[in-house]
Amino acid sequence: MYTGIVAGAFQLVGLEKKPGLSQLIVELNDALVEGLTIGASVGLNGVCMTVTVIDDVRVHFDAMQETLSLTTLGDLREGDWLNVERSATQGAEIGGHLISGHVDGTAELVALDRPENNCTMTFRLPPELLKYVFKKGFIGLHGCSLTVADIDKSAATFSVCLIPETLRVTNLSNLNVGERVNIEVDRQTQVIVDTVERVLAERAASTLA
Repeated sequence: MYTGIVAGAFQLVGLEKKPGLSQLIVELNDALVEGLTIGASVGLNGVCMTVTVIDDVRVHFDAMQETLSLTTLGDLREGDWLNVERSATQGAEIGGHLISGHVDGTAELVALDRPENNCTMTFRLPPELLKYVFKKGFIGLHGCSLTVADIDKSAATFSVCLIPETLRVTNLSNLNVGERVNIEVDRQTQVIVDTVERVLAERAASTLA
């Protein structure tokens, strides 16, 4: 599990693409590598990844085909910057919201408004995820815990407002219109929506029986 509070953006310094597999090497820092072990989970752009090799501050990960197809990790190029978060520890402060690292899909940046000291980004959602996103609710974007500022269900878009600190620490400041981010809907919201839908469907079925 993760908190959605990204430690920073770190560079992809190695990328080897093989059939059905990409091997990623990310250069972290001493603080993030301290106590890290082989097999540990690390969030890369919101994707829960397993550490396979630790070479000083260079940490290796394997991304399988399913991950490459579902997320933006399949689009990575050497030199790109990834949001990184170590998995949460027992008793850690939850400054954002709980994120599983199991990405639900990607969203395209369709509008970017950056007046002085402000930044509003608008993304287009996959239709199947629209029902899980609500104004003032949580959403994970590239591993960042963010609050939904507004939603337009007719256009299947939602917007978030980013403070300068978020732009400074994460790779969201590098996004351009037309690019995609990994998204994870709030799991509590998803459970509630799915449960209500199931109960209503069961009631409707029993009424017709």
